[in-house]
Amino acid sequence: MALVPALLVPIKAFAAAKARLAPVLGASERSDLARRLAAGVLQASGALEVFVVCDDAEVAGFAESLGARVIWTPGLGLSGAVSKGVATMAASGIETVVVAHADLPLPGRLGAIAGAMAAGAVTLVPDRKRDGTNVISVPATGGFRFAYGPSSFSRHLAEAGRLGLETIVLEEEELSIDVDLPSDLAYLRPAS
Repeated sequence: MALVPALLVPIKAFAAAKARLAPVLGASERSDLARRLAAGVLQASGALEVFVVCDDAEVAGFAESLGARVIWTPGLGLSGAVSKGVATMAASGIETVVVAHADLPLPGRLGAIAGAMAAGAVTLVPDRKRDGTNVISVPATGGFRFAYGPSSFSRHLAEAGRLGLETIVLEEEELSIDVDLPSDLAYLRPAS
């Protein structure tokens, strides 16, 4: 059994990612940005074992090239893909899964924070508006039902309550930032 958590990162097809940035970035720029952000999240995992859920061959190859294990999840949508990923990880003996989105521009502390998340508890890092859930840690076999989309933070809090699990909310400034809208581009660090 794995005593440390493992990281799960859902990654959308690069060609389809970041559509809300279309007013300011062309298709190839959005694809490049999505790839760069995802690489940063995967590389910030520290010593954690990393899994990626996806339904795109390009993303799968990219993830494997960075050392991640791929869980194929065609047609499941974000919540379904994450649920399948957590179930697959639980079946392999992982006890705690930390789910982090692939569009975090400042993921540097992700590995350290994820490694310190309490086993058996639900830990949430909301986005800046306390609407979305940028990072969440759950017991792999707890039956947690993911509900991404608008207001996911409050739905995930309610789900932890439904399951009777200890719930911790981390107000982690850097991990609360994601890149969805043109104004979010201000948080990007220059490409190296």
